[in-house]
Parts: sequence; C-alpha cells; structure tokens
Amino acid sequence: MSDTELLSKSKQEPVRRVEVFTGTGRRRSWTGDQKAQIIAESCEGHETVSAVARRHGLTPQQLFSWRREARQQAKREVGENGAGFTPVIVEGSRPHPDALTAPAVLVGERMIEIVLGTATVRVPPGIDAVTLTTVLRAVRAAR
Repeated sequence: MSDTELLSKSKQEPVRRVEVFTGTGRRRSWTGDQKAQIIAESCEGHETVSAVARRHGLTPQQLFSWRREARQQAKREVGENGAGFTPVIVEGSRPHPDALTAPAVLVGERMIEIVLGTATVRVPPGIDAVTLTTVLRAVRAAR
C-alpha cells in the first residue's frame, strides 16, 4: 500500500486509526448432532432455509452445504450396505372408511403397522426382511 492511499482524500491528513482483526472471529464449530438438528429443522418445510440459517447464525450457503453433504453421506451409506432409512410419521390411528379390519392383536404384543392406502400390514417382531418385502410388494400390487 502506498503512502498516498493512507491519506484521507478530503483533507489529505494521515489516517489515525487502524483496526487489526485477530483470532477466529465468528468462526464456530458445530457438533454432528447440532448440524443434524439444524438440517432437520431446515427440511421440515415450515420456514425457508434462509430463515433457519439466520436464526442459528449461519449463512444460507453454509446450511445448503450441510444439507448437500448430508444427502451425499446418506447416498454413500445406502450404497455400502444396500439399505436405508425412511422417515416415519407416528400418529394416532384413524381408520380409513373403506379399510377392512383385521382381528385385534393380543395385548402386550408389539407390532409395527404399515398403512398403504386402505391396507394395513401388521409386522410382528422378528419377521425376516424377505418375507416382509414379499408381503409389501403383494399389497402394493393389489392396490
């Protein structure tokens, strides 16, 4: 920088104040759990990604990068073992008006219920993946 650049343009006086920034400033580190929570919040759809980013003191670009990295990581994990997870919505049971009702399950037995349109598939603990896949494909084909 030349001497003339340090002079004020209006009065030709030397600059008397110089600011020196040291340290990391606003740089922060986020744990994996914190990132996952913020990413999930941004994917809920109630607010824009920019609004979620502002609330957490991020730039939208940083949050978009985190989301992209999470998608890529999920694709890698699915590619490695051939399995993946799907979000599940747990809500109170509301029978479909056209649905046929299967016999009640004994109290104390734990089951997973999968609702596909008007069909409900009750999955007992310990069922093998091949059988479950076959049943779900048959139910889907019957719709």
